[in-house]
Amino acid sequence: MLTSLLIIALITAGGFALTYLFERDEPLMWRIAAGNVIGSAIFGTLTFVIAMFVGLGSPAVIAAIVITFVPTALILKGERKRSFDHDLAKAKGKLQGANLKKSLPFFYYAGFLILFILFFDRAMIENAQGIFTGGSNNLGDLPFHLGAIFSFADGANFPPQNPNFAGSKFSYPFIADLITAGTLKFGIGVRDAMLVQNVVWAFSLLVLLERFVYRLVGGKSAAKLAPPLLFFSGGLGFIWFFGDFGSQGGGFVEFLKHLPKDYTIGEDFRWGNSLITLFLTQRSLMLGMPITLIVLGSLWRTFSSEHTREKDSLGQLLPNFIVGLIAGLLPLIHLHSLAVLFVVTGFLLLLRSDRWKEFVAFGIGVSVMAIPELVWSMAGSATHASEFFAWHFGFDARETNIVWFWIKNTGLLFPLIGAGIYLAYTAKQSEPNHDKKHGKDKKEHIEFTGKELALFYLPFVILFVLANVAKLAPWEWDNIKVLIYWFLGSIPFVVFALAWMWNKDTAMKTAAGICFAVLIVSGVIDVWRTVSGQINYRVFEPDAVVIADRLKASTPPNALFLNAPTYNTAIVLSGRRSLMRYPGHLSSHGIDYRQREDDVKQIYRGGPNAVALMEKYGIEYVLISPEERANLGPNEAFFTRYPVAAEAGQFKVYKIK
Repeated sequence: MLTSLLIIALITAGGFALTYLFERDEPLMWRIAAGNVIGSAIFGTLTFVIAMFVGLGSPAVIAAIVITFVPTALILKGERKRSFDHDLAKAKGKLQGANLKKSLPFFYYAGFLILFILFFDRAMIENAQGIFTGGSNNLGDLPFHLGAIFSFADGANFPPQNPNFAGSKFSYPFIADLITAGTLKFGIGVRDAMLVQNVVWAFSLLVLLERFVYRLVGGKSAAKLAPPLLFFSGGLGFIWFFGDFGSQGGGFVEFLKHLPKDYTIGEDFRWGNSLITLFLTQRSLMLGMPITLIVLGSLWRTFSSEHTREKDSLGQLLPNFIVGLIAGLLPLIHLHSLAVLFVVTGFLLLLRSDRWKEFVAFGIGVSVMAIPELVWSMAGSATHASEFFAWHFGFDARETNIVWFWIKNTGLLFPLIGAGIYLAYTAKQSEPNHDKKHGKDKKEHIEFTGKELALFYLPFVILFVLANVAKLAPWEWDNIKVLIYWFLGSIPFVVFALAWMWNKDTAMKTAAGICFAVLIVSGVIDVWRTVSGQINYRVFEPDAVVIADRLKASTPPNALFLNAPTYNTAIVLSGRRSLMRYPGHLSSHGIDYRQREDDVKQIYRGGPNAVALMEKYGIEYVLISPEERANLGPNEAFFTRYPVAAEAGQFKVYKIK
């Protein structure tokens, strides 16, 4: 784990230094958080490029780390060093003369850090009984990510093929998993590597979100409400929670220790708590969202600038270009985040056409990085782009009335958004921040007008509407990848409304506290269910782990396996490619798997067709395990003609050629 932290520190240092190229006034903590995700994005992309030529080994990873670290030289001298020294001195000053008031931010961040450690510790659990997950929605996602990680680390998967659908391009955004795979080359366990990365990315997201909201609406205390609203998001599920408690007849504490279900996701609720349904299961979003927040902060600065410069030098446009380069890394990190930025930027350009030079500079930067990545990922991909759009009303409301669906799933969110927009539109706030730089007083005013905020929010409203009238992915629930950004854009208004109420009389303070509680209680319940260890779903049994280790030692890294099309086949842990895995994953990625699925069934039936099909696909090994016996009824007598390559318990692998 120490090695993993060292790698993170080195790549964070490079990203940290790069922040001085496009942000002048952000505090040290923001720069560290931004540096972590920027450094991770650069390191992951460099690892991919280098491994395309030499494969993924420790030399390739070390080279990527060194190159990512190189920008640290930017803050060793000159104006940037003076800025760094100033930021460091300012941060140290905040620690001097510690008292209870100054300690509150420490407890705030320490509390979230502990929460993230406890929460993400449940993502993957290893013991003598096999591999488990403590996430209620992570049963299928954990093996998907493990399959990607091990395919890079142990499967010589370069150029990357889809390990779930052999022979096609791996077009799923895989950089987050590739970063994990790279760290495994230094002897780090996959569980520890994922835990450290998830915690660090989540904490970076917290810091960046807090600062983003502060930049939009001012008020540092109010901005601290934003992370709880995101990480404990939920709706009215707590009403169902108290109903279940009342009907079971036991004590409250005992009920809390044995919760029967989640209260933000399930049959009654489809929005889901962000930690439970998104950040634990979709590692790409964990890296993509904080990067997107950095870009959104830059876009807000451009959009809200009061004056248009008559002459824009290349130097003045350079920050926009650099932010564009960072955003351009998103296609292989989280493509939906890039799509969101495309919509937001397009609308902001229409609304502030006088700032076209800055937006164009940003767009050029995006294009330089994103176009080559998009061209690479689309060429040879089995994904059908046509599967990613269709008219579909109501997100995942099913038979539920759409108005009631959103009220039930978000609680008081919509009324507070409306109140926040109204209050912001009728007010102007200025929060001066005094500090000294090089012996001179400097004032930073966080100012906004309601009109600017409302217009900046407009593209997020468009995203909400679009995600409610069309499918933006083959599976309608995956619209959540866009809707979460509408929610993110709504948080500043919710925070503004809550802060306004809190600054009034006692009755309004009480109302603000109740509103805040209603927004987060359901999410807190679900997060508690995970953190407290109430969920233990076995993903892989012990023999699956044993057979995977034996396959790593006895089969070529790029060997092609036939296995049952399930999410938890033991081949996942070996890093080897499968002809086909879980249909749910394939369909959600727009892949037509039906013919191959029929062929898999025919092969397991045995006979002449089986031989011909194995030759057609180039099958080298066939797995027969409890999964194949339960789902396919294989003709085991047919496969006894082939030698056994590995065996463990009820798991047997036959070598076809």
